[in-house]
Amino acid sequence: MYYIVTGAAGFIGSNLVKALNERGEHNIIAVDNLKKADKFRNLVDCEIADFLDKEDFLKKLQDGFFDGLVSGVFHQGACSDTMETDGRYMMENNYRYSLELLNYCQNEEIPFLYASSASVYGGGSEFKERRENESPLNVYAYSKFLFDQIVRRRWHKRNAQIVGLRYFNVYGQREQHKGRMASVAFHFFNQYRAEGKVKLFEGCDGYANGGQLRDFVSIEDVVKVNMFFLDHPHKSGIFNLGTGQAQSFNDVAVATVNTLREAEGKPALSHAELLQQGLIEYIPFPDALRGKYQSYTQADIAALRETGYAEAFLTVEQGVSRYVQHMIKIAG
Repeated sequence: MYYIVTGAAGFIGSNLVKALNERGEHNIIAVDNLKKADKFRNLVDCEIADFLDKEDFLKKLQDGFFDGLVSGVFHQGACSDTMETDGRYMMENNYRYSLELLNYCQNEEIPFLYASSASVYGGGSEFKERRENESPLNVYAYSKFLFDQIVRRRWHKRNAQIVGLRYFNVYGQREQHKGRMASVAFHFFNQYRAEGKVKLFEGCDGYANGGQLRDFVSIEDVVKVNMFFLDHPHKSGIFNLGTGQAQSFNDVAVATVNTLREAEGKPALSHAELLQQGLIEYIPFPDALRGKYQSYTQADIAALRETGYAEAFLTVEQGVSRYVQHMIKIAG
């Protein structure tokens, strides 16, 4: 029997493959599109049974090649570029592909854990898994939103586990291939090493410079939640996956810079001191993001807690520090 992980060479997918390996699972079908070839690096330290291009995989699935051979599907594959303007591509890649997998898993009674997104909430201020709170601002968010609606419509007819996880701002190991879509912690790390300072957006939507608030969640916690649902196949639903506590971009910058300073044998500084010394710099807010930007997100994780998931989430100070320490180690 095999586990299938789509988007397996990507950020969250590769971390799930590694987590399965750590549980002794090596019969894993890794599915992805290696048009960006550097993503292969995420799987170098992982054990898999086979790698399939996403189109080849879908054809094999439709032909019945995997019938009776699958223990569970982690569907993480998607175009996650919120600035993508080709709506036809986005809907085919994110929505239609997901629908094919959902149909297959239901027909074969296979647990299906998939990546939704906090972007479905748009510019709203309430982040609870209810239809009235959802108002996507871009076509990426709409592709995720629409798939969630299909899941809801079919909810009472399901015959196997379905779990949709609305990821908030995930950061951590194995995201280096994402380029401009990588986390701010990743970018701050590289900016500081290259220029000796980090750059944040000036304030918008009534927030002070660098004061916009997001629910930043470590990949370590994202993996733990996925494994929790794998271990509880009778639990289904669409759930927010964040820490439940919004923190500012300034907090991420301070945690990143101070961890790097510690590695240099230098003392930690406050935000005000970092600003005064020119180690934090603010740049104009991009016009292209106006009206399409979430200045505040904070996951309501009550539904997740009600499933029995009780582990504490890493704060920005904890998670970013651990991530930066890891990046320092691999950078040499």
